[in-house]
Amino acid sequence: MLPVDVDTLIKEAEEAKKHAIAPYSGFTVGAALVTDGGRIYRGCNIENPSLMLSFCAERSALIKALTEGERDFKAMGIVSGDGRYCFPCGGCRQMLAEFAPDIEIYLVSDKGIKKYSVQELLPYTFKR
Repeated sequence: MLPVDVDTLIKEAEEAKKHAIAPYSGFTVGAALVTDGGRIYRGCNIENPSLMLSFCAERSALIKALTEGERDFKAMGIVSGDGRYCFPCGGCRQMLAEFAPDIEIYLVSDKGIKKYSVQELLPYTFKR
């Protein structure tokens, strides 16, 4: 059971999206990550002219939580500015697989909410 309801998680992701900086693509993304204890960490995408220095919303939320000492995650909600489902990129999937392998991922679009596990999004994770 989630420590917050899915609607609250999605609202937090929507709030995070408001802070996105996407002058090149115009594609804004917000993410909200909830811990087992119910604390929510928000993240948004931040673009840079050097694409390698851009930052995804999912990793932004995850890094915030990790740097605050959090290690037990329950769920993440992800919303985009164009109303379509926004699946995490490969780098975000790998980070989630390593640091939050058991969380539920909720993707939002104009058509509704879809729920995925990290294993569904990245079935063959890199492991050392």
